[in-house]
Amino acid sequence: MSASGVQTELRLVVLGRTGTGGGSAACSFLGLQDSCQGNDNDQPDECRKYRGEAPGRKLLVVSSPDWFSSDCDPEERRRHISSLITLSSPGPHAFLLCVPVNQPADGETKAVDVLERLLGPSAVNRNTIILFTNMDELEEDEKLEDYLGTWRKDLGLLLERCGGRYHTLETRSGEGKESEAVEEMLEKVEQAVKESEAQYFSCPLYQEVSEKVKKRQVEIVKQRMEEDSVVTEKDMEEVLEEAEKSIGLLNMDLDDVFPSTNISPPSSPAASLLSALWGKVVGWLKWLPTMVRREALLGALVGLFVGGPIGGMVGATVGSVATEVRRRKTQKTK
Repeated sequence: MSASGVQTELRLVVLGRTGTGGGSAACSFLGLQDSCQGNDNDQPDECRKYRGEAPGRKLLVVSSPDWFSSDCDPEERRRHISSLITLSSPGPHAFLLCVPVNQPADGETKAVDVLERLLGPSAVNRNTIILFTNMDELEEDEKLEDYLGTWRKDLGLLLERCGGRYHTLETRSGEGKESEAVEEMLEKVEQAVKESEAQYFSCPLYQEVSEKVKKRQVEIVKQRMEEDSVVTEKDMEEVLEEAEKSIGLLNMDLDDVFPSTNISPPSSPAASLLSALWGKVVGWLKWLPTMVRREALLGALVGLFVGGPIGGMVGATVGSVATEVRRRKTQKTK
């Protein structure tokens, strides 16, 4: 924030696995749906920086590819991280981690682990906000808070690591509510900044890059002035872009951030099978009556993770018992 207490610009970094809506989230913030077509369901291949405005605020949003997954090539990862740090320099006010409510949270948990090792614990516990996506997978009258507390303990644990901060831009209240959702999101960002007692997130890596960018900006401006060029405010935006492009790859020791013991090999047949089974279970549940949907999910998950004939029997038993308990509970409340 400025000395007058007025926020002149909010810098946001959007992170998420491919398909979690990171690109569409950035577009929603800035009203760039038309210019971002094609990126709604996939992360861009490169880090991208968007600029826009909201009531009383200027926004800068950096959308990043999925560089924290084990499938990312090490050289590509270094390039993506260097670009992300440079484009969001001198530091973001918040990291927005896109998390789909209908998928296991293992990928996002790894992302949080990586973010802590790369930038420090405060990047997560003070400056990360979870942005839930795929909200249409919830029942029509089901509240997100109830869903998280009852069915998704894994998301609850992830939420605790991020200081309990979360939001969603997907609304069910009809048209005209999107702007309110964005406004609420920005207010949460500003509240996180206030609670962190810092103007924005910073760490040695961001400080190093910021100094390099500033130094290069000065050099470019001096060069233009020596050429008798008048440097306007618009020119300074071009100077900044030129300075950012000159930074290149950062000197980072990523071996500690991505230790070999924490990077899984390419998907094994077992992992691929489990992923496929999860998709089938979720798809199958959509066709079940509302009364037994959650109970069936519980039983199916138990069967999946126990495995074998015993897992199948245990899962079926758990699902049946859970269904009966809910049926009796419903009868008592009538």
